[in-house]
Amino acid sequence: MSNTFSIGLSGLNAAQLRLDSAAHNIANTQTAGFRRQQVVQQARPEGGVQADIAPPAESGGSLEADIVDQMSAAYSYKANLRTLQVQDEVLGSLLDATA
Repeated sequence: MSNTFSIGLSGLNAAQLRLDSAAHNIANTQTAGFRRQQVVQQARPEGGVQADIAPPAESGGSLEADIVDQMSAAYSYKANLRTLQVQDEVLGSLLDATA
């Protein structure tokens, strides 16, 4: 697996975790005692990103912040998916050129 592919895949996985977390937060905003999830992302030394859910800090939710997070994660997912598609196209072109 190439480094570019693994970087794009790690971004896709991070965006998916952010989407899941935002959906969880939106669904539970009105739940008594609910603690909002927050995703923390860190760059990996070999490239890409590591995403984890941080321990909830405070109770309650912010519907507006969660909707913005969800939109941002959706755009990030699409961008990372596009990098994988472009890499696939480039590899296909290289294979065609060498055949």
